[in-house]
Amino acid sequence: MATLEIEELAQSLQPGQAVAGLDLGTKTIGLAMSDLGRRFASPRTVIKRTKFTKDAEVLLAFAAKEKVAAFVIGLPINMDGSSGPRVQATRAFVRAMAEKTEIPFVYWDERLSTVAATRALLEMDVSRAKRAERIDSAAASFILQGALDRLSGLASTL
Repeated sequence: MATLEIEELAQSLQPGQAVAGLDLGTKTIGLAMSDLGRRFASPRTVIKRTKFTKDAEVLLAFAAKEKVAAFVIGLPINMDGSSGPRVQATRAFVRAMAEKTEIPFVYWDERLSTVAATRALLEMDVSRAKRAERIDSAAASFILQGALDRLSGLASTL
């Protein structure tokens, strides 16, 4: 199973299953996890990217440890709604991951997630050095929280 729409994910998730958020960058992958009630996203570690095979191993080890039922991955759509090279790279990453795992992926529009994450870290008075370390996982949290909010809205209509 490669990708699902958010509505399909809402129908397939069982109670108590957690979802992970991913902010895929060229140098790092920011991670976030939901709680078992899927109400809150919490930032987790950042994976330093090396080669796809190694990145996939680290990501799948994280998924096994955290019992991840699905990944919500940020899709870096341009502000005008068009797709650029980063969208293509994200889709290629998901296609390659589909060969390694049955865990489904859901694309989530990540426009302004890094801006929101940076603003939140600034409001918390996090130093510039610490912001650089935490921005990717904070962005993954914003991506995941948006999807969790949508899942919550969908659950109320099911």
